[in-house]
Amino acid sequence: MEKAELSKMESKLLMAIADIPGITPGAFSLRKNGKPVYVNTTPNINIIKKEDKPGIDIYIRADTKDEEVHIPVVITESGISDTVYNDFYVGKNADVVINAGCGIHNDGCTDTHHNGIHRFFLDEGAKVKYVEKHYGEGSGDGKRVLDPVTEVTLGKNATLEMYTTQIKGVDSTVRNTEAKLDDNSTLLVSEKIMTHGVQHAETNFSVNLDGKGSSCQVTSRSVATESSTQKFVSEIYGNNECFCHVECDAIIKENGKVVSTPAIVANCLDANLIHEAAIGKIAGAQITKLMTLGLTEKEAEDAIINGFLQ
Repeated sequence: MEKAELSKMESKLLMAIADIPGITPGAFSLRKNGKPVYVNTTPNINIIKKEDKPGIDIYIRADTKDEEVHIPVVITESGISDTVYNDFYVGKNADVVINAGCGIHNDGCTDTHHNGIHRFFLDEGAKVKYVEKHYGEGSGDGKRVLDPVTEVTLGKNATLEMYTTQIKGVDSTVRNTEAKLDDNSTLLVSEKIMTHGVQHAETNFSVNLDGKGSSCQVTSRSVATESSTQKFVSEIYGNNECFCHVECDAIIKENGKVVSTPAIVANCLDANLIHEAAIGKIAGAQITKLMTLGLTEKEAEDAIINGFLQ
């Protein structure tokens, strides 16, 4: 394994995706330019390299509390195509935070890809807050492409909170998330996306509410500017007495385009499923009100968008 030394550029990427300037104490796994370069474990959190494919297995002991896991990815070389498989096994009644994300700096003319395939297995009563940020930068013509896959299996009374953010520099992304929920388990998802130029972002959710009393809440907020495009697809299957609320709110500017496609399927009489979608431009009255406070039109638009994506 390489020595975990970071350049200024890599530290900047880490700050953008994880709010840290470098290696931090605790459970930590850093992947750089398609290779694992640093791993640290704790008595309660073990990180093991996979033998059959790229990636790691993260084992979190039962009853672990108030610990964090960082598994960032940074890429600074043009032309890399990296796929990594990370599996999380969270023990009974554990309560932890997992910080992930990928930052790409591409100054070359060749596309750079990163595909993170994450699987979560939460035992009974386990609780996880999962934070994932994607960020891209660089002056090259090569694209920055991120296609994450997330598979979730929640045991009885387990809770997974997912917070995903992509607000700058990613040329193309397709995010696929699948989840299966047992009795009284809860899935909370909050995503924020902003696209520019001709960027494209696509989100696909498929959730099976199999357990009695299971619940799911998905909130998507996005802004599509210039000639960028976005697509949001949600498929919710209520297979038992359950509740789910999906909300997709989007702002479009210039020639931006957003498509929202809901599918809610009630396979049980006691399934309560709701989908809401709202897509439109910024209201003129909002801009006018802020301009009366001394902001320019652009400053007013930026303030509204920043508040919308908070």
